[in-house]
Amino acid sequence: MRQEVEVSNKVALDRKAERARLEKEEDLKIVRYNAERVAKEEARLAEERRLKEEKELEIQRLRELQERAADRQGEIDALRAKRAFEDGERKARREEKEKQELARR
Repeated sequence: MRQEVEVSNKVALDRKAERARLEKEEDLKIVRYNAERVAKEEARLAEERRLKEEKELEIQRLRELQERAADRQGEIDALRAKRAFEDGERKARREEKEKQELARR
């Protein structure tokens, strides 16, 4: 009878050890799953940040191009205005000179 109790206790202890091992494995699976989930989320967030930074850099580059184009156009407009003013002055001097010549005749 004592042997039966010892055998029964050993079987119970083996079952208990097996349950503990299985619970430990299950806990490890949960920990691994959570770690993978966190890593994936961090990777997703990092990718989103990278894309956002790239987009901001592209927008900044386009703004700079637009500003340069506007500056260039401003310079062209200023040069045209200067040339038009100079042409007007030449024309006015020429007309004044022609009037003086007509007045002398």
